[in-house]
Amino acid sequence: MRLIMKFGGTSVADGGRMKYVAGLVKDAVDAGNEVVVVVSAMGNITDELIVGCDLAMGGDQRAVAKFVEESSRRHIAASVEAVHLKKIQRRVDESIKSTFLELSKILTGVAYLGELTPRVKDYILSFGERLSAPILWGALVSRRVSSEWLTGKDAGIVTDSTFGEAHPLMNVCRYHVREKLEPLLERGATPVVTGFIAADQNGVVTTLGRGGSDVTATILGSALRADEIWLWSDVDGLMTADPRIEPSAKPICELSYPEAMEMAYFGAKMMPPRALETAMQDNLPVRIRNTFNPKNPGTRIIGEQKIDPQAIVKAVSLIRKVALVTVSGASLVGTPRVVAKLFDILGRNNFNVLMITQGSSEANVSFVVPRDSLDRTLNILETTLLGGDMVREVNAEDDVCIVALVGAGMRGIPGVAARIFGAVAREKINVRMIGQGSSELNVSFVVKESDGEAAIRALHREFDLGR
Repeated sequence: MRLIMKFGGTSVADGGRMKYVAGLVKDAVDAGNEVVVVVSAMGNITDELIVGCDLAMGGDQRAVAKFVEESSRRHIAASVEAVHLKKIQRRVDESIKSTFLELSKILTGVAYLGELTPRVKDYILSFGERLSAPILWGALVSRRVSSEWLTGKDAGIVTDSTFGEAHPLMNVCRYHVREKLEPLLERGATPVVTGFIAADQNGVVTTLGRGGSDVTATILGSALRADEIWLWSDVDGLMTADPRIEPSAKPICELSYPEAMEMAYFGAKMMPPRALETAMQDNLPVRIRNTFNPKNPGTRIIGEQKIDPQAIVKAVSLIRKVALVTVSGASLVGTPRVVAKLFDILGRNNFNVLMITQGSSEANVSFVVPRDSLDRTLNILETTLLGGDMVREVNAEDDVCIVALVGAGMRGIPGVAARIFGAVAREKINVRMIGQGSSELNVSFVVKESDGEAAIRALHREFDLGR
């Protein structure tokens, strides 16, 4: 098989884990597979680089120097532990020291100027993967695996110039990635590619946003016509519920892309929706696997939507830290331009709307936004909508959460809604808002945040998801 194997930050958190991951890759190569490795930054390094940016913006050069020194020691220690061939280790250490020297100069420049543009921030955040990739390369070469490491830019991943969350130009990517990586695979080498990092058409470094390493994996999978993409993390796959809420939660063996998309949107720990979109376009099977339990096959995500009569619902999830906003007024009835104006305001101000409902009376519109954007949402809506003769009031509740159920088996099955809201009612939980798309893959509703976990447990029992 031709495999794309992506390892997240927890999988490569230190030298010991790098060494272990190299063993997993070697096993796959020795089994006759062609493997391309995508590696994330070591655990928490990207967050630490963000802190480094803040220190630099504050002009604290001494703190910047201390940050660079401590991070450098951590990476050198990882190299010593992961790479046991001294000659290779020296090459890795030289690369690490050179990269940190460059990082130090950039952060010092930011400290002097007191300015951090999105372009410069992207470049600084790219250092995490640029530091982890040579260590994993060294660990592989130490195990006699022929390998080369490349940045996403070097591998041919080209994006637009939206710094912070760049969008890949897929037709260009496919051409350049094949040109760069196919020759390596043909001569039996295992490329190690930095996740998260790309470049725009002018060669300027960009980053792919949170979950960007998963996006990198799907771009490479699409370009190289991979048989499967394996996303290695610290979980056995997608779960029927958060095991911290429902201890009987179980891994899900198989999902369709639309089901996985719904779960990703509603907070499941998995690949981001835009990575799923790329895999779906090329019908690339994706597995979510546990680095620390490699015998478990994990969750497989595929194009075919299989419906098990015994599995009407596949998972329940909870989104916390949200707020419910309701815009009401009798003049909303039969007045489309008010609703159009409302959504125009939300769109122009880049508000992330998680759910929307409007009653058939048309007297009010309710929607859910992240709680941290509630104050700004209310300020803008009250300024622009109140005071006329159409909108009477704008109300908000900031102590709510979203409960979501996902499963293709709900489609066309009568009585599912009765079971859902019957189970919730038996727990004496009041439902504040309900939403269901026409696809019937998902039913979502809003309850008080204090009732969220009880609702998850009740629904997990009702649909016997722990079986």
